[in-house]
Amino acid sequence: MGLPSPQLPGIFHSLAPTLDRYGYLAVAGFLFMEDFGTPFVPGETILIAAAVYAGAGKLNVLLVGFLGLVACIVGDNVGYAIGRFAGHEAVVRWGRYVLLTEERVSKAEAFFARQGGKIVVIARFIDGLRQANGIVAGITEMPWLTFLAFNALGAVMWVGCWVTVGYTAGDHIQAIYHWFSRFVVYALIVVVLLVVALVVLHRRRRRSGEDPGGGVPSPDPVSGPTS
Repeated sequence: MGLPSPQLPGIFHSLAPTLDRYGYLAVAGFLFMEDFGTPFVPGETILIAAAVYAGAGKLNVLLVGFLGLVACIVGDNVGYAIGRFAGHEAVVRWGRYVLLTEERVSKAEAFFARQGGKIVVIARFIDGLRQANGIVAGITEMPWLTFLAFNALGAVMWVGCWVTVGYTAGDHIQAIYHWFSRFVVYALIVVVLLVVALVVLHRRRRRSGEDPGGGVPSPDPVSGPTS
């Protein structure tokens, strides 16, 4: 007789029947679909719930982590291929049905172009960016090996973080999840403010370099003697 399923708190409770029935397949399938841009798929939530199940002995924690990692990397690379080969126009045309509007795609493209590979790692921890991560990297034509390396690093960090938290937290996972989500929002606000400050500072320095006189007009050259 198998072990009883743990009581999942809050938002995780609705995924208990899915995990009970499909187990590892649900983890891999949900994460794969979420990571190439499918909206409203609770990939992060089911990964944490599966880790809680592993902590209760219902699933193997190493297998949960491995399948989660593979699904994340493969899903993001499918998204990258869609962005790279379909291009901006096709993504915007069809993306509006999954909330990828022209404005959102353009902003994400500009952000990726400025920040490079490191944003691929950061995007893993931010809802919205996590789902569009691969597609936008493909549209901006980030070199595939660069994307693969940074995406794998981000996936290892993200999966490792949530599997460890879910496995060890047990009944406290709901409170921890809300705390972490709030922390990510605050951290993102700080990052945005720092980027804005750096941009303003850069523009001021460039203007100073273009106007060495500090904006004071130079005197006219002395004219010759008048008659």
